[in-house]
Amino acid sequence: MAHCVTVNDNMQNGYQYRLTAPTGGNFGTDFQPDLTPKQMLELGVFCGKYLTDCQDEFPTSWFTKAKLSPEHRDCSLNYFGVDASQPLSVWRYKGWIYPDDPRGWFQWYCRYFLGRRLTNEDARQIKRWKAMNRHVSQVRKNCEPGDPMCRPRQRQALLHWAYDSRVI
Repeated sequence: MAHCVTVNDNMQNGYQYRLTAPTGGNFGTDFQPDLTPKQMLELGVFCGKYLTDCQDEFPTSWFTKAKLSPEHRDCSLNYFGVDASQPLSVWRYKGWIYPDDPRGWFQWYCRYFLGRRLTNEDARQIKRWKAMNRHVSQVRKNCEPGDPMCRPRQRQALLHWAYDSRVI
């Protein structure tokens, strides 16, 4: 039986979704992220300013060691210590934000990881995730193996998309 989640935070009020797949499982065959949302938060992503007002929606274990900055963005919390994000206003302008996930891709991924499935939106977001693979290729082409600080902005951006750029 599907579990229903109701969201009440700064960006959504009364939004509901159903968890119909097992947590962390039943992913599409063409979607195999390297990192879980918990691992991403622990490594340091989005300058610590992501999910700071909506932790009740997600497992508390995700936040135990998460690098968060509730007051303001702090890019020193990012794994590579650099800013690799564009403002939400840019995401909206480019049409990357849909009503179900007003915070963008990572919010979609967190909910997908928990077991929410939205056929069309899942396909759209997985297509966007796969497009990030071009950055993996650029890091491999331009960086020496074992040099994790080569192209730090690109590597941080890959972390934002659940690619483990530390091992590229």
